[in-house]
Parts: sequence; structure tokens; C-alpha cells
Amino acid sequence: MPIYDKSPPPAGVRCGRSRLKQLSYGHCRVVDGAMQIIGRLKQRVHLADGLGADNKLSEEAMERGLSCLSLFAERLQGFSPSSVCIVGTHTLRQAQNAADFLKRAEKVIPYPIEIISGNEEARLIFMGVEHTQPEKGRKLVIDIGGGSTELVIGENFEPRLVESRRMGCVSFAQLYFPGGVINKETSSAPEWRRRKNWKP
Repeated sequence: MPIYDKSPPPAGVRCGRSRLKQLSYGHCRVVDGAMQIIGRLKQRVHLADGLGADNKLSEEAMERGLSCLSLFAERLQGFSPSSVCIVGTHTLRQAQNAADFLKRAEKVIPYPIEIISGNEEARLIFMGVEHTQPEKGRKLVIDIGGGSTELVIGENFEPRLVESRRMGCVSFAQLYFPGGVINKETSSAPEWRRRKNWKP
């Protein structure tokens, strides 16, 4: 459902593959159903770079993530817990030791972190588009992330079709283009994989 101008100012943090991202909507206003973002902070921490073959986050990756969350905690001072939403996406979904990271995060930021499913991530992406883009009517929204891609079809704040697949720009680049080399030979494999992943 849409957020109205009488709603308390919300803030959100996304713990994704490449970066921890904070969107802070202090004293926001809604104009014709579109939300105006007045505060934004992004910081790359390359969280998934520390995800080993055993699907566990390294100590270095955890420290980078916790340091960033500590910075965000300073920016979020004054927000009530009911107005803050922090979610973990692809990397924390895959990490076998995600629970350890969340336990340590409790000591640096006073808001809970929820690891959401791929479909819930897609739904939230769609709602963000609905709140911030002026176009009305039916929409196709595609979000290509570092480790996953989300696709949503919907309208009027109602997602009708929601899909999330484990194929992202960073994971595919690491798998199919080692060393950053792109040529005719290396390009054929990811195209086949992409078609297979999205086959109805």
C-alpha cells in the first residue's frame, strides 16, 4: 500500500552483495503518490568478496560490514524503531554464518536486521518504484543486482508476478569472465545460462 504524508518519516538500509545502502527519508512528503527522498548515503563494502567456497563470510568482510553499519547508526539517530527497516538480501541469504554477523551487528546498530527472501526483495523493489516514479499503470520492473536479479509485474502498488533468480552482474562476471576478459567465446556461456534461468 502507498505511504501517505501523515506517515512517520521512514528510513531503510539494504545489506546487499556489493554495498550496504541507506535511504533516509526525513520529513518526506508525498506528491501525487510519489515519495520525495531527501537523504541518501551509499558506501561500498564488497560484502560478498568475503564469501568463500564454503559460503561463509570472512572476518574481513564482516568487519567492513559492521563498520558501515556503525556509520549508518549515527545517521539514524532520532528515528523510532518502527520507522526503520534494515534488510539483508542475496549475500546474507547465502552466507552460512549470517547468524554470527547479525549477532555482532546488534552491538553496533540498535535496529534488527531481517534477511528477506528473493521474492520479498522483488516486492519491496516494486514498491520503491511505485513510490518514486511518476508513471501510472502497469509496470515491468527488473532489478539486476550483484548476486541476484528480481523481476516484477504489477500496478497500483499491487505486484502481480514476482520472480527472483540467482543470477547477478557480479556473480556472472566472476564466473564467466575471469580477469575481466570479454570475447566471443566467453560471451556464449552466460547467454546460455541466462536463457536457462529465465525459461518459463
